[in-house]
Amino acid sequence: MRKYYLCHNHLMIKTTICVDIYGNRFDIATDSLTWRPAVYGIVIKDSEVLLSKQFGNKYGLPGGGLKLGEIPEDGVIREIKEETGIDVINPKITGLENSFFKSSHSIDNNAYHSLLIYYICEYSGGQLSTSGFDKDERINSELAEWINVDDIDSLELASTVDFRPYIKKHILTN
Repeated sequence: MRKYYLCHNHLMIKTTICVDIYGNRFDIATDSLTWRPAVYGIVIKDSEVLLSKQFGNKYGLPGGGLKLGEIPEDGVIREIKEETGIDVINPKITGLENSFFKSSHSIDNNAYHSLLIYYICEYSGGQLSTSGFDKDERINSELAEWINVDDIDSLELASTVDFRPYIKKHILTN
């Protein structure tokens, strides 16, 4: 998002426009943003893609913030398991996005500058489960679902960045 300066009491304050999952825009002081590299996994099995159901009827890719010192490929495997119960192997990077977003979660109301790293992952087993949910996910998420890839354009997204082009890119190249 664009950056600009505001003048307040003769001080120049750099701000960034952040967006939440509802499309609301917020002017956030840039120095108050939290850096958050994050990983997201695209898992396709039998013409269905694994998606996390969040905030009612919104859908997102399983994934989230990397832990300090965590290798991104390990992080996406961990995040998918925690958020869905599904095991994956062989994550291959398929895209990168930049995002300035404001969380609207009940627990976290922070603003972030995030680098989103998207991976194609191979399904290797497991069963859908919520047992790996953290405190926030127990409030805002439901059991993940396998959604037919032909239906993804009709979904409401639980993300400030549209991840569907990465799914389509993978489908077209395989």
